[in-house]
Amino acid sequence: MSETLLKDVQNMLNEEKFTRATLSNYSIDRFKELDLVLEQAKKERACSDIKSICDDHLGHSKNSIIAVYFSGMIALSQQTIDDAALVSLVGIFVDNHKWNIVKYLCERILEYGESRFALRTLAECYKNDNEEEKLFDAWKRLVKIDPDEADIAKLLAEQAEKLCNIDEATDYFKKSLHRYINKQLFTNVREIWLKLIDYHPDDMDFFLSVQNKVAKNISVDKAAALLTDVYNSCRKRGDINMAITILKLILNYDERDSFARKEITECFRQKCAQHSQLEEYIRISNLTQNWRNVHEAIQDFEKHIAFDKGNFVFHRTWGVGRIAKVEGDDIVVDFAKKRSHSMSLKMAVDALQTLEKNHIWVLKATMSKEKLHEKVKTDPEWALKTIIKSFDNLCDVKHIKSELVPFVLSQGEWTAWNTKAHAILKGNSLFGVSPDNINVYTVRERSLSMDEKLYGEFKAEKKFFNRLSLIREFVNGIKSIEPDSEHFNEMISFFAGYLKPNMPVNEYAVTSYLLLKNLAASYPFISPLLNLNFPGLFERIDNLPDLFQNLKDETTKKDFLDQIKLFIPAWQDIYVSLFPYALTVTIINELKQDGSEDKIISMIRGCFENYRDNREAVVWFYRNFHEDSLFSKAGISEEKIIITLVYILELTYREIDNRRDTTDNKKINRQVYAILFKENLLDDYIESASRETIVRVYTLVEDVKDLDPADKLKLKNHILDKYPDFKFFGTVEKDIVSRTLIVTVAKYEEKQKQLERIMTEDIPANSKEIAFALSLGDLRENAEYKAAKEKQEILNSTVAKLKNEIERAQLFDPSTVNISRVSFGTVVTLANESKGADEVYTILGPWESDPDNKVISYLSPFGNSLMNKRIGEKFDFVINDETATYMVKEISAAK
Repeated sequence: MSETLLKDVQNMLNEEKFTRATLSNYSIDRFKELDLVLEQAKKERACSDIKSICDDHLGHSKNSIIAVYFSGMIALSQQTIDDAALVSLVGIFVDNHKWNIVKYLCERILEYGESRFALRTLAECYKNDNEEEKLFDAWKRLVKIDPDEADIAKLLAEQAEKLCNIDEATDYFKKSLHRYINKQLFTNVREIWLKLIDYHPDDMDFFLSVQNKVAKNISVDKAAALLTDVYNSCRKRGDINMAITILKLILNYDERDSFARKEITECFRQKCAQHSQLEEYIRISNLTQNWRNVHEAIQDFEKHIAFDKGNFVFHRTWGVGRIAKVEGDDIVVDFAKKRSHSMSLKMAVDALQTLEKNHIWVLKATMSKEKLHEKVKTDPEWALKTIIKSFDNLCDVKHIKSELVPFVLSQGEWTAWNTKAHAILKGNSLFGVSPDNINVYTVRERSLSMDEKLYGEFKAEKKFFNRLSLIREFVNGIKSIEPDSEHFNEMISFFAGYLKPNMPVNEYAVTSYLLLKNLAASYPFISPLLNLNFPGLFERIDNLPDLFQNLKDETTKKDFLDQIKLFIPAWQDIYVSLFPYALTVTIINELKQDGSEDKIISMIRGCFENYRDNREAVVWFYRNFHEDSLFSKAGISEEKIIITLVYILELTYREIDNRRDTTDNKKINRQVYAILFKENLLDDYIESASRETIVRVYTLVEDVKDLDPADKLKLKNHILDKYPDFKFFGTVEKDIVSRTLIVTVAKYEEKQKQLERIMTEDIPANSKEIAFALSLGDLRENAEYKAAKEKQEILNSTVAKLKNEIERAQLFDPSTVNISRVSFGTVVTLANESKGADEVYTILGPWESDPDNKVISYLSPFGNSLMNKRIGEKFDFVINDETATYMVKEISAAK
C-alpha cells in the first residue's frame, strides 16, 4: 500500500516541476490536500520514506513548495529541532502577501508545539488584520516561551492596566522588568520599577531581590538609585524600620552617600523619639560626623540605644535582668539573683546582651513555668517563631530543643512536639531556611510562595541528590513554569553546568542529562541546554558499575536503564553487568522478554560463583528469585545456597572487624543472619539433610568465629535432637563468651526502664543542680558544685555500663531450653559427695543472680563449671582452697 503512496508523492513532485506551478496555484485548500497525504503516510508508516524522496528532490529543485512542505512537516512530527524548511516556506508567502496561507502554515506548525517564529508571524498577521483579541493571545504565548521578549511583555502589562486587571498587569510588568535588566536597559527598568512601587509598595522581598540583580547585571549606582525610590515610598507610608533597612543597603553600596547618612539619622530620631538618651547616643556614636565610618557609627548607636529603662538584658552569670534606671553614664539593672546592680554604660555595652521583650530567655524568666509550658505545647508555631527570632532569626532544631528541654518540655513531650514542629517548618510558608545551611531556619515577614520556599531550600542544600529531589518537588508543585522564571532557571543552570564539554561524565553528569531530558518534554525552552545525545554521553563513561552504584536516586537509575535499552545496541550484556548493582526484577523481565534466558542463567551462576563481589545479588536471588524455573536451570542446590550464605556471613564479619565498608557489610550481615537463623533456613535444611552434608555445613558455621556462640549451640542441639549419637569431629564446644549477655525478658525490660529514668529524670535534675551551683560564684570553695559534679560522674558511669550491657543482651527464649545438659534456664540438682548432701541451683544470668536463693549466674566461676554437664557427670570445684566433688543428679527447666 505504501508503495502506491510513494509513487503518488513522486508524481506530485514531478507534476509541480514540469508544470512550473507558481505561487498563485497554491491556496489553503491545496495545503489541506497535502495534509491528507501526510495523514495517510502516518497511517502507513511511510513518513520517513516520503521525507527521503522530498529531500532528494530538493537537491535539484530547491523551490519545490510540495517538497519543502512535506519535508518540513514530517521533520516537525519527528521532533526534529531544525525548522529551517518551514521558516523558508512561510517567508516565501509573507513576501508575496499571501496572509491567509501564512496563517494556515503557522497554525500547522504550532500544532506540534510552541514556536517563536510561528507566533511572531501570526501576531503580525493579526496586527495587520486588526484582530486584537487574537493578537494579544499570540503575544501571551510568545512571552511564555521566549525569555528575551521584554517589549511585548510590557505591552501586555499596559493592556491589562487599561482593563484594570492590576494583578495581571503586575505579572507582565515583572516579566518585562527582569528581561530589561538582562538587556541592561536601565531607563526601561526604572519606568516599570516606579509603577510596581505604586501598585505593591510593600512587596519588599521582590524589590530587594531585583535591586540585587541590577547591582550584578548593570551597576551598584543604578541599584542604589532604585533603592532610593523604595526608601521614599517607605517614608511616605511611615514604615520606619524598612526605611532604615533600605538606607543601610544604600550605604553598603556607597558609605560616603551623604543623603543616606543624613536620612538614616533622621529615621533613628523618629523611631527612638521616646528614648531618654537619644541625642546623647547620637552624639557619642558620631552618627552625624562624616569623618566616622558610617557602619561603625550605626553599630555603636544601635548598641547604645538598646539600653533604656524597662528594657531587658542578659549577663552570662546573672542571667536575665531588667534595666531599672539610666542616668548619664550609669546604669542600674535588676537581675533575679542580683538586684539593683550598678555599672557604667561602657561596661554594660561590653558585658550585657540586650534582649527584646519577647525573647525566649525573657519569657522563661518572666512567665510562670506552667503558663509557658502550656503555650509552647498548644501553639508550636508561636514557639518556633519566638525561639528563631530570639537568635538573629537563624536557628536549627538542635538549638530549639536546647531552649525547650528540659526547662519547658520533658524529653518525652519533645518527641511528639518535634514531629509537629517539623511539619510546620516544612509546610508553613512563613518559615524559610538560611541561604547557607538548609538545617537553619528563619521566619519571614510575609508568606513565601511555594516556588520561593523550595528555591530557598535548593540554594541552601549542598548535596547534589537532595537538590535533585527539590527540583522535582518544585516542578510537581508549580502549575506553570515560564522560561523567565528566575528560580527555575537558576536551578536548571546548576544541573546544566555538569554537561559542559570539559566536565567528566560521572553520576552527576548522567543524572543532570536525564533530568533535563525529561523536563525538556514539558518545557521545550530547556532543549538548548542538552548539547549532546545519550550515546555520546554513554561513550564517555569510564567505569560503568561505579557510576551506576553512585546514582543514589531510584528514578534516575530506572531512566538510565531505559536509555541504555533504547540507544545502546548491546544493551543485554550491559544489563547483565549492572544487575549486581541494580538488583531489580525489571532487568530480569526485560531479558526474559528479549528471549535472553541463557544470559539470566549465566548471571545467576556468576553471582554465586563470585559471591565475594556479588554478595548482595546472592541475597537478592534467594529472597526474590530462587523459586523461579530459571534459578533451577542454573543448578544452584539448597546446599550451595546455604554454604554460599555462610561464606558471606563469615566474610562480612571479617570485613566489619577490619572496618571496611562497615555500613554495607552490617546490612548484608543482618540479612544473611536473618535468613540462616531467624527464618530457620539452617534448621529446616537439617531436617532433610544427610549426616555427611550436616558435617560440612556445621563445620563451616563453627568456623564463623564472630557468630554468637548461642546460635552455634542452638544449631548443635538441633543436630543432636535429630542424631543423638552425632560426633562433632575436630570441634570443642565453647561456652557462651562474655561479649554476649543472655537475659530474661523481665530483667531486660527492667534495665531499659532504669536507663530511661536516669536519662529523662536524674540527668536533667543533675544539670539543674550544676547550673544552680555555678550561679553561686567561686567554684574553689563551692561544695554544692563539687557534689553535683561527683553525682554527674556516677550517673554517666551508670549510663555507660547499662548501655553496654543492654547492647550485649540476648533475650532468652524459654522454649529453646535444653535439659539434656546444664544450660541457661535450667534447674540442676547436684549431689555434694564431699558433704553427703544434695544442692539445687537455678542457672540464669548476672542480672537475675540471687545466691541467697540458689540462683546463680552462668558467668560466675561455679555456674561456668556447671555449664554443659550431663546427668551422671562428676566434677570438682575449688572454693576457699577446699575441693568439693559434685555429681549431676537431675536437670529440669526453670519456671
